[in-house]
Amino acid sequence: MLDLAIILPTLNERGNLAPLVERIAAAMGPEGWEVIIVDDDSRDGTADEARALALGDNRVRVIQRIGRRGLASAAIEGFCATPAPFVAVMDADHQHDPALLPGMLAALKAGEAEICVASRFMPGASTDDWAAPERERLSAFANGLARRLTGVNLSDPMSGYFMLPASTARALVPRLSGIGFKILLDLLATADAPMRVKEFPLRFAARREGESKLDRAVLFDFLAGLYDKTFGRLIPTRFALFGTVGGLGVVVHFAALSALLFVLGEGFALAQTGAVLVAMSFNFWLNNWLTYRDKRLKGWGQVLRGWLGFCATCAVGAFANVAVATFLEGKGVFWTLAALAGILVGSVWNYALSSRFVWGRF
Repeated sequence: MLDLAIILPTLNERGNLAPLVERIAAAMGPEGWEVIIVDDDSRDGTADEARALALGDNRVRVIQRIGRRGLASAAIEGFCATPAPFVAVMDADHQHDPALLPGMLAALKAGEAEICVASRFMPGASTDDWAAPERERLSAFANGLARRLTGVNLSDPMSGYFMLPASTARALVPRLSGIGFKILLDLLATADAPMRVKEFPLRFAARREGESKLDRAVLFDFLAGLYDKTFGRLIPTRFALFGTVGGLGVVVHFAALSALLFVLGEGFALAQTGAVLVAMSFNFWLNNWLTYRDKRLKGWGQVLRGWLGFCATCAVGAFANVAVATFLEGKGVFWTLAALAGILVGSVWNYALSSRFVWGRF
C-alpha cells in the first residue's frame, strides 16, 4: 500500500539521484513509498537519468518541466501528481537525511502533528558540515521574520525538508504563491490557523556533488514571498519586484543624467538619452539577477541576447520617455520633474514587453 510520496525538485542533480534512491529505500524499506522527481529541464540530463531509474524501479516517477522553474512550484506539482496520502519534500543533493522519513511519517499517522519539519537549528541538530556561515546568518534572520508572519514557533521555518498529509497540501495549493524556494513558509502562512508542528533534529550534511541552486538572491526571494503573502492580492508580486528594481533604476538614471548635464555639459536631450541607456542596462542586469531569477539568463550568449532583447522591447518606452521628458523640459518644467515623468511613461511598457519577450520565452 502506498503511504508516502517523496518529492525531489531537481536542477542538475544527475549524479545524486541513484545514491539518494538507495538511501531512501534503506530508510523506508522495500514498499509503501514512491519518489517523484520534478526536474526543471536540467542541462546535465537529470530527467534522462530519472527515467532510466524509473525503468528499473516502479517506485520512481518523473516530471520534466519545460518552461517552468522554481522549487516551490515543483513541490506543488508533486503534491498534485500522487495518490499517496502523505507527501514529503526534500532536496536531492544529500544534505537532507532520509533516515528521518519513517519517524516523520509515524508522527503524522499518530496525529501528533499536522506537519513535520526537519530542523537545522533545534537541539540535537547540526550544521557543522554546511560550511556556509553567510547562509547560516541569512537563515537565522529569515527565520525570525518567518515566525512573525506564520504565527508558528519553529526553530527552522525556512527548512526545505518537511512532510504533511497530501490532502492538506492540495487544499492549500490554490492559495499558494509558488514563488521561489521557500514552500514551507508559503504553506504555514497560507493555512487558516497555525498548524501543529513537530520538529526533528537534522544533521545538515555537505552537498554530495554539484553546486547549490541558491545564491545571495535567496534573501530577496524570501522577501518576495513575504510581500506576496501580505500584498500580493493588490499588486502582482512580479510587477512589484520589477517596480522595486525600477526604483533603483531611477537613482541610477538621475546619477547618469546629472553627470552628463553638469559634468560633461551635454544638452538635455542627449543627456536624457544617455541616462535612459545606462538605467536600462542596470535594470536588465538587476531584473535578470533578482526579479526573474527563476528564469535567469546565464552565459555571455544568453545575457547578450537578453540585453539586446530588453533594449529592443523597451525601445518604444524609451522613446516615449525621452520625448515626454524633453517636451516638458522645453515647456519650462523643472528638469527633475520632466525626467521623472518620462520614466513613469516608459515603465509600464517596459514591464509588459520584457516579461513577455525577454524572460517569458522560458
